[in-house]
Amino acid sequence: MTIEIIGPEAEKRLSWDGLTEALLAGHKLPPAQVEDTLLTRGGDKLLSRAAWIDGMGLAVKSATIFPANAGLGLPSVNGSVSLFSDTSGELEALVDFHLVTKWKTAGDSLLAAKLLARPDSRFFLIVGAGAVARSMIEAYRSAFPAAQFLLWNRTFSKAAEMAAEIPGVSSVRDLEGAVRSADVICTATMSTAPIIHGSWIKKGTHLDLIGAYTPEMREVDDKTLQRARIFVDSRATTMGHIGELKIPIEEGVIDRTEVLADFYDIERGKFARRDADEITLSKNGGGAHLDLMTARYILEAARRK
Repeated sequence: MTIEIIGPEAEKRLSWDGLTEALLAGHKLPPAQVEDTLLTRGGDKLLSRAAWIDGMGLAVKSATIFPANAGLGLPSVNGSVSLFSDTSGELEALVDFHLVTKWKTAGDSLLAAKLLARPDSRFFLIVGAGAVARSMIEAYRSAFPAAQFLLWNRTFSKAAEMAAEIPGVSSVRDLEGAVRSADVICTATMSTAPIIHGSWIKKGTHLDLIGAYTPEMREVDDKTLQRARIFVDSRATTMGHIGELKIPIEEGVIDRTEVLADFYDIERGKFARRDADEITLSKNGGGAHLDLMTARYILEAARRK
């Protein structure tokens, strides 16, 4: 089998609608087998995620997270994505890591927002001014063309710099005030302690939580979880693995049954908003099965040239 190398040039063949349709189709297949491993050395991490979906194939995505790289002018996150044939197990393609990560991460939360955010949502708050913030603005605009964006970051200058580069985006210093006015809130930080407080959130708001990915990390407080109807992309990769849910479940703040649905429940109509006033919250765990679905979508899009 010839191994295909799919690089960043494939991006011009991708669309956010195409990806969310691919994610919906992927969740109609048998549930994925997934397994994660996390190795650490001080603040540095190696996160490896493997998935197998019967009828789609296998993928292994390994990511190195070296926070100090930012001070050296190097990317903090690097890695590789290997895509294997479902029928023979042979290596089918190597797909650009950063391309898969960008589209998987943003596509995951975009799919949740399409299902849970109010269709008339207009004011979007992005918390964190890294690469994910940039791709989320792009993704949200594909489904909410009238969206206006506020951008907050602990270091205000980073938010101001990004806002100056992207039309229709304004940087803000007052996080509480921005939360109180937002229809959709997207958190994409490296925070280990809550920065969003439930008492700030107005009725009808939708939250997409992206940043936390370890058992110690959280971006929202207990009251946020208690006020919201809670959804996840995958129960298997979030509830016992990510602090956002793991900690409050273990402390009895919420019960496991309060996680109402994941993407495998979409077909049954359970992953949905009920009324305009409720607060909805979706935790983006970004499991390897989503990397597999995204990598397969990218490979098939590249082949259509």
